[in-house]
Amino acid sequence: MNKVASNCSAESPFLFFDFELEKMPQANRRIRSTSTSASATSIIVITTTLLLSFSLPMTESAIGVNWGSVSSHKLKPSTVVDLLKDNKIQKVKLFDADPDALVALMRSGIQVMVGIPNEMLATLSSSTAASDLWVRQNVSRYLVKGGTDIRYIAVGNEPFLTSYAGQFQSYVVPALLNLQQSLAKANLAGYVKLVVPCNADAYESSLPSQGAFRPELTQIMTQLVSFLNSNGSPFIVNIYPFLSLYGNSDFPEDYAFFEGTSHPVTDGPNVYSNAFDGNFDTLVAALSKLGYGQMPIVIGEVGWPTDGAISANLTAARTFNQGLINHVLSNKGTPLRPGPPPMDIYLFSLFDEGAKSILPGNFERHWGIFSFDGQAKYLLNLGLGNKVLKNARNVQYLPSRWCVANPSQDLSDVANHIKLACSVADCTTLNYGGSCNGIGAKGNISYAFNSYYQLQMQNEKSCNFDGLGMVTFLDPSVGECRFPVGVTNTNSSGFRTHNRWSVICFLLVWFFIM
Repeated sequence: MNKVASNCSAESPFLFFDFELEKMPQANRRIRSTSTSASATSIIVITTTLLLSFSLPMTESAIGVNWGSVSSHKLKPSTVVDLLKDNKIQKVKLFDADPDALVALMRSGIQVMVGIPNEMLATLSSSTAASDLWVRQNVSRYLVKGGTDIRYIAVGNEPFLTSYAGQFQSYVVPALLNLQQSLAKANLAGYVKLVVPCNADAYESSLPSQGAFRPELTQIMTQLVSFLNSNGSPFIVNIYPFLSLYGNSDFPEDYAFFEGTSHPVTDGPNVYSNAFDGNFDTLVAALSKLGYGQMPIVIGEVGWPTDGAISANLTAARTFNQGLINHVLSNKGTPLRPGPPPMDIYLFSLFDEGAKSILPGNFERHWGIFSFDGQAKYLLNLGLGNKVLKNARNVQYLPSRWCVANPSQDLSDVANHIKLACSVADCTTLNYGGSCNGIGAKGNISYAFNSYYQLQMQNEKSCNFDGLGMVTFLDPSVGECRFPVGVTNTNSSGFRTHNRWSVICFLLVWFFIM
């Protein structure tokens, strides 16, 4: 399912809103459980013992990553976990409760946030049986001795987004209450925290100090932050300065970064030199108006894409992400929250995701700090001990061969073939602002052919195109335009289709147990 981009503020170029695509959950597997009064005490004792095995001293604020999987070429989850460990990344946010990822994360020591898609909120809000089942399937079964250290459950993903027109709004708090009850039944309520990742369009203002939640959200936000406060959960927000720059031609480019700006925002005694701080403090002000000005805040998503738009490139992405990390680790805070930085910041994203919808823009497939095959795109010091990113190890590629346009053929009738190839494979780098935009007509044809060819795992017939394509063993990459070779350690089944069935299966199981 796709989200539609929310509009940038018309009042001020210094506030911005963001959007993200809905990530659907992977297949769920039902496990049978029993609960009798005779065994209840034993279960509580055992569960408490297992949780104690996870109990560690409270960690400081950390840089984590979002692990999205909307890709046609996915690395094995075990390879991804090794990549996280090699880069000393201790916190990861998932957009689902993918069993393969959760199994791979066992014994890793990495703290995990799992997600519930918006489409499940209605069911979870109306039935404690459904919430009990979801917790058993996706939390309890992994949160065991030697298991996966699940710390957060993200209930929905930006459910208050303006473009949803209130579609999920009424389900959020009831779903939270049911899930909290289910966690309590499993004796996990003190360890696993429920959160709701919010888009920055949930609040608005022309100046940070005047921040307030959208009028139609005031009541539900009051209920939400009260729940979060009562259960020791942080407020999670997604902040994207890139989207402000992309969506507003009047937005000062240097204000999106952390290098200083010629367009600072003066708000009474406070001066803002970057959009991140301005947005963050707008949220602080909005929370203060509800009486929760000291509520902990986690940045659920923040990042910069490397392709697919004029301002999306390797240099800008590195400048933004490194500036953000340095800014956070400086412990200077913001004008309204001086000192400690946000609890945690999850970079978006770990990998490029070549199967995401491009409705918001071609850049949607290029947010990764790593390419789809786990190779670092640029130098980045996460502040976690390594000065540079380490590449994924033991990645198994398809043979070094590519599909290109046959130079001996008349290519005048190639348009339909390109359309077919790019309707399935990722050709976003060919468009305006992309890294392959300037490789010429034949280059465009070859790139489209090769993208489809690699997606089809280099099946010989997939490079035919009525005789217009041919296989070459010479890398056709040009400058920054990389012609990829696929990986073999991947599940080639369509991610979105697979995950729609996951939601359907969950709902069917819930229906039959009712």
